Amino acid sequence: MEKYILVTNDDGVTAPGLLALAQEMRKLGEVSILAPDRNWSGGGHVKTLDRALRVREVVLSDGSQAFASDGAPSDCVALATLGYFQEKFDIVVSGINIGANLGHDVTYSGTVTAAMEAMIAGIPSVAVSLEVPEDHVGTIDFKPAAKAARQVVEHVLAKELPEEILLNVNVPFLTDEGLRGFRLTRQGLRVYHSRLDERVDPRGRPYYWIGGEAPTGVPERGTDIGALADGYVSITPLHLDLTAYRALSDLNTWQWSEKAQIPVKDKKKKEK
Repeated sequence: MEKYILVTNDDGVTAPGLLALAQEMRKLGEVSILAPDRNWSGGGHVKTLDRALRVREVVLSDGSQAFASDGAPSDCVALATLGYFQEKFDIVVSGINIGANLGHDVTYSGTVTAAMEAMIAGIPSVAVSLEVPEDHVGTIDFKPAAKAARQVVEHVLAKELPEEILLNVNVPFLTDEGLRGFRLTRQGLRVYHSRLDERVDPRGRPYYWIGGEAPTGVPERGTDIGALADGYVSITPLHLDLTAYRALSDLNTWQWSEKAQIPVKDKKKKEK
């Protein structure tokens, strides 16, 4: 039975990483593409409810058909799975993102949150990102990452993911021969170096840029960051249950009854 695959991203419908991913996915089934009409990197999980969404047809550089929306990556997945396409998708694959999505990056990443939207809809999903050095100049070869993504998706289609789980895949910036294999990982510790720049426009009004150096990470063994540092493709299963279960027992020792309210100072005494 032929598989139906939805491909999306957060770098925009004409991004070369999306095309490389779609070409590899076509080896596994029938591919439909619906992606943002512009770059949504860092946009996070968005659901547009306050305006209409528009979709237009696009022809990619290899002559294949795609569709672009003015919504976020998660909007694109919602459109595709709620009826824009007649097909019932077997899997949603998001990427290939320019830059890794590691540790806490997943909360910002449009690539990963597009996969989250699919998971919420009950569709297996995979997010794929390529670690690209900050100082890289020139074209980016997405083929090794696309081939790695195909292997992951093949396993998902054959074995099926547990419910409410998506796979976050990060690929090191290496050749096919340089990749050492695959590792199942947990989220690592991402270190951010954010900085706020305050500037003044020609009319004397202040404005702000949130910037800073690129994030780094702690390459601990067993984590997504550690796997990339060792030359392995990282595969991290994610879910949306953010409950801190370890904290529940400690919080249960707090006095939550109404009798344990914080005392309020006597206003009369304060007035005297």
